[in-house]
Amino acid sequence: MIKYLEADPRFAGRIPKSTRKLYSTWARKEFSNYMRMYKVGVSVPKPVAVYENILVMEFIGKNGRPAPLLKEVDLDLDTLTQIFHAVMEDVRKSVLRARLVHGDLSEYNIMVWQGRHYIIDVSQAVTLDHPNALDYLYRDISNIVRFFSRQGVETPRPEDIFREIVSNLQ
Repeated sequence: MIKYLEADPRFAGRIPKSTRKLYSTWARKEFSNYMRMYKVGVSVPKPVAVYENILVMEFIGKNGRPAPLLKEVDLDLDTLTQIFHAVMEDVRKSVLRARLVHGDLSEYNIMVWQGRHYIIDVSQAVTLDHPNALDYLYRDISNIVRFFSRQGVETPRPEDIFREIVSNLQ
């Protein structure tokens, strides 16, 4: 947690010493990240509220059972291809509109429900002015390309996607 908070300008100089306060700060950071992503149309669960270390958001699933992770679903090639392009569009929106990089995006942080993907676990997401933001972005893109290409989806090279996104930064 500290690694992601220390260089984040939103929390500079305000990293709590107590574990309890650290978890509260982490929950507020995740809520803020969800809000920024949700407001620009990134497919994430709708954030509802945060109180101390408790984050409340839209439940994705049914009857108390969460939607499966991308890693856990068996989808046909057409559906996988659609999800790949949708995830890449959300990466673009997150970076170019919300000015955030997920920082740990992979098939383990994407849920699939009723033909739609949802990006989750955004607590470690960093703003573009974080010194490691572009390194994290490249890693996110590489992780997603690696997963989908192994599933048979024809994907661009990670460096081409990265270059296209970064070239649109202002």
